[in-house]
Amino acid sequence: MTIQDRIKARVKRSKRSVFIRSDFKDIADYDQVGRALRRLTRNGLLMKIGYGLYARARTNRITGKLMPDNAAGADGVLIEAMQRLGVEFKLDVLSNKYLSGQSTQLPAKVKITPLDPRFTRRIAVGKRYINKAQ
Repeated sequence: MTIQDRIKARVKRSKRSVFIRSDFKDIADYDQVGRALRRLTRNGLLMKIGYGLYARARTNRITGKLMPDNAAGADGVLIEAMQRLGVEFKLDVLSNKYLSGQSTQLPAKVKITPLDPRFTRRIAVGKRYINKAQ
């Protein structure tokens, strides 16, 4: 079984949808894992969402384009990525009201803001992003 096959099996088995490169450090060394992740990204199993961050992907049945394989969509992937990185964040006012039960209106877009001003890593899933490049 190749390194790529072992990583592919772990990604498919996992309940997570966001993976960090270090999740696979027990399979192979840094460079080999990077090459395997690049190949899996090219094949459409993963999509790169940031430096060392990958999300499980699937093909959209309607558009035929790659999209994150997460029930919560792109916003769920961004929130999971922040949690995986251990970065504290806050959501916008409308999202907080919806999640706390004060409102029944579902916000169209969730704005995620890191609490640490030194966190400058760019994370993007389609048109949703954290720390947009200027």
